[in-house]
Amino acid sequence: MRIVVTGGTGLVGRHVIAALRARNETVIALARSDRSAAELTALGAEPVRGSLADPAALERVFAGADAVVHAAAVVLSRRDWSHFHATNVVGTEAVARCAARHGARLVHLSSVAVYGRRATYERGERSVGEEFGLERPLFPGDHYARSKREAEAALWRVAAETGLSAIALRPCVIYGEGDRHFSPRVARTVRTGFAPLVGDGANHLGAVYAGNVAAAVLAALDRPDVAGPFNVANDGFLTQREFLERFAAGLGVRLRVLRIPRAIAWSAAIMVDGAMRTVRPSAPMALLKSAMQFLGNPNPFTSARAERALGWRPAVSPSEAVERTGRAYRHAHA
Repeated sequence: MRIVVTGGTGLVGRHVIAALRARNETVIALARSDRSAAELTALGAEPVRGSLADPAALERVFAGADAVVHAAAVVLSRRDWSHFHATNVVGTEAVARCAARHGARLVHLSSVAVYGRRATYERGERSVGEEFGLERPLFPGDHYARSKREAEAALWRVAAETGLSAIALRPCVIYGEGDRHFSPRVARTVRTGFAPLVGDGANHLGAVYAGNVAAAVLAALDRPDVAGPFNVANDGFLTQREFLERFAAGLGVRLRVLRIPRAIAWSAAIMVDGAMRTVRPSAPMALLKSAMQFLGNPNPFTSARAERALGWRPAVSPSEAVERTGRAYRHAHA
């Protein structure tokens, strides 16, 4: 197969390219710069210069494609809504329309953020499936969640208009080798030898390994008759404490945990986020409160539909995946 990947130098994109190349697939990847093109070449992909905002580049890269994996997105940024909208919403619609014109199947990397944050955690462990719906209001400053929800709306609109074969995968927090967001923060904390534990640490963490998300992408490519949204948010059951301990093992650090009662952690997060919004009114959302919700609550998402309809099975156990990620950061900073 000839498969196009957008966002190929990002966390999921890198793991998707590696998984595709391991199957001897031909991978074409959009590159926004010479540096990105060099990285993609090293990964085994054929780079084509251009961006999501360049219609001519999309036409060139999609020509002859059997499928497209759309992983490009703005995840964390202090910039305003227009930045998220241009990349995540407008860019997704452009990719979808181009894929439809070329008759290519589209696998879109969405997010469980489309459901909203607080409402999902209130439901309890493994209670939020795809039928949960996208009608609940989002936090006004959560530009990422809003953009991913609107991106999916654009995707399904294009599919209805054109007959595009499309699937949306909704991972939760993603970690792994090459992560620039979550894993580096864990590494910096764990390297000190001490790590905070929100509550008793026995909650199953809502995180998924990038290599296992890539396995879901391959499953979606292998089942072109399957369409719609799928959670990819349970690749095993690792508690908050186990996650930190396995990461520390990978880093080669002896870890001591500091237990912080959930109520105290939540109150501190409210205070810090409030202070940050006073200092930086343009800050897009309450980041520390979101982090406390993630760390202190059990994983509310279920991936039963992906397991049943796509036959998705994690390629790597979560304990090995976390330790592997820790080792990667140890070697990167040796």
